[in-house]
Parts: sequence; structure tokens; C-alpha cells
Amino acid sequence: MDFSPSEINLIKRVFQRAEGLAEDYFRLGKGGFRAHRYEVETLARLESHEIDSRAFAHLCRYLYQKDGNADHPGNFYFFKICLQDDRILAAVKRSEPFIKLAPLMLYIAVHELVHVIRFNSREIDFDAPLGEKIIEEDKVHSITGNMLQSVADTDMNLVLECFSSRYQIGDIYN
Repeated sequence: MDFSPSEINLIKRVFQRAEGLAEDYFRLGKGGFRAHRYEVETLARLESHEIDSRAFAHLCRYLYQKDGNADHPGNFYFFKICLQDDRILAAVKRSEPFIKLAPLMLYIAVHELVHVIRFNSREIDFDAPLGEKIIEEDKVHSITGNMLQSVADTDMNLVLECFSSRYQIGDIYN
């Protein structure tokens, strides 16, 4: 089950809003998110290693090497936020009429962008051991919740409640 064209348009708007929230929260300034290289892809355009049947989104990191030179100063990492359409849509369908796609996607977008910022700023190593990743996931959940409090309405509060520490909705995988 893939996102429809109208759902993809919604996701684009949600990620723009999430970038604005991240710019404000991390004091990046308007347009400051451009330094954090990332792209968003939906299930239809993912490679097999980018598909994860246990998550709403899977973050992959890739290295761009200028001229194929591993030591070139122009090399950089970029991230791909791999949305798992089927998992997201199934969760919305299971929880109708309470959980709606837009607030759930905003939570997912903000959460993944917090990861991108923290990996880029080297607050945590992308290849950290599992124990550190579990601690990091708790930090990212907390930051995401704090960021979304400023835009919380009834629909977002339901999503935030689902992601609270009272529920175990996801796992950390290496």
C-alpha cells in the first residue's frame, strides 16, 4: 500500500513545516536547515535495504565522495529518510478515527529531522553501539515531543500520547 499523490503532497508540506520547527528549536535560522543534507523517499522508490517492516521510517546515511577520492575535502554524508508507506497507512487505518495522517506524519518528520541534526552535529555517532542508540532514541523522542508542544492540538496530542513512554511502539535496530 503506497501513498497516493495527495498524500505525497501532504508529506511534502509536513516536512516543510517540520523543517521550520527544527530551525526554530535548534536556532538554525530561516533556511538554516539546508546545511543538513537529506532527502525523503516513499516506499515506491526505496531500494531493498531501505525497507524496514518494523518502523514508520528508516534513516539511511550515504557518503558522497568527490571524484571517487575517499580523502577529498569536498566529501560529505547525506541522509535518506525512507518512509514506510504501508506501515504508516496501516497504523492510521487501525486507529481511525482517532489518529490522522497529517499529525502522525508531522511527528515522524520532526523525529527523523532531529536524528539528522544530531548525527550531523556529531552529538551521537550514526554507528554507535546498540546501548547508545537506545539512549539516543529516548532523547530524540523527548526532543520531538518538546518541539511539537508549540503546535499541539487535539489531533497532535493523541499522537504524542501514543509516543509517550507509557507505550512501546517501536524498537531500535542495528
